[in-house]
Formats: sequence, C-alpha cells, structure tokens
Amino acid sequence: MKTVFFIRHAKSSWEDSSLSDHDRPLNNRGIRDAPFMAKVLNGKGHIPQQIVCSSANRAQSTALYFAKEFDVKVEDVLIRSKIYEAFPEQVMEVIQDLDDEFSQIFIFGHNPAFTSILNNFTDDYIANLPTCGIGRVSSNVDRWSDFAFSNGELKELFYPKQYFD
Repeated sequence: MKTVFFIRHAKSSWEDSSLSDHDRPLNNRGIRDAPFMAKVLNGKGHIPQQIVCSSANRAQSTALYFAKEFDVKVEDVLIRSKIYEAFPEQVMEVIQDLDDEFSQIFIFGHNPAFTSILNNFTDDYIANLPTCGIGRVSSNVDRWSDFAFSNGELKELFYPKQYFD
C-alpha cells in the first residue's frame, strides 16, 4: 500500500509586488494554518516517511512547518522544481520516481494541479483544494512506479476552514 498526502501550500502574500510568483512568502493566515494542519495530521497518526516539495518559497515554507512537527530534518525534505507550475501528470511522475522503501509521503505543491489530481481519484467533484488543504490518496500497489490515477482512491480531505471560522 502506498499513500500520498497532497498538500497545497498555505496562504501566501501578494503584498510585495516586486517578488516573483515563485518567491512569494506565506501571509499571516498561512503562518497560522501550516503548523496547525501539521498538528491535525500528527494527531490523526498520519506520519510522513518522506516529504517532497515544490521549489516555490510558499510551498517550502509550508513543508518546513510540517517537517518541524514531524521531526524531519530540513536537509531530508526533497525539493522538486518540477512540481512548481506542474500539470497533474508531472506531479505523478515525481511520485512515481520515489524510493519504494517509503510507503507514506507528503507532497507540497500548487493549484490547479492538486485539485485536478484529487478529482482523478474520486467520483465526487472537488471544486477547489483550498490553501493548506490536504487530500489523502491510497493505492494498493507495492511500487511508486505503479501509483496511478487508475488505482488510487481519495480517502480523506482536510482543510483549515474545518477548524477555523
């Protein structure tokens, strides 16, 4: 069994217009939500064996809050620039290249790819995976190279507004 937690980066700031999209930081809500959602997953016993992340600042910042919660060393977080501005198939290629020793990963990235990916794993329609939203997808395969839209299933969705008003 292989399980992927697709985690959209937390809310980012548009305050500094001189920054490129790639370099935008988290805003105050993102700084609140990321460590909180990490605690939610930890409280449910969902522990990453590997953390994989887009190269974008906001995704890395989000991933580092999760890494801290789960005592994952910063240098053990895999940065994959291919995830930034990726199509769903490119994100799946990153997953399919992972080391088979790991069975549960957290991957941090962006919309529209993550919403599209999750819609491929469910018959329900997901209009939007919100910032810091998380979709847990499991597949009864032994190798990451076999993890595919055709054999995975969306098991759970988590997002900050479930907990904050």
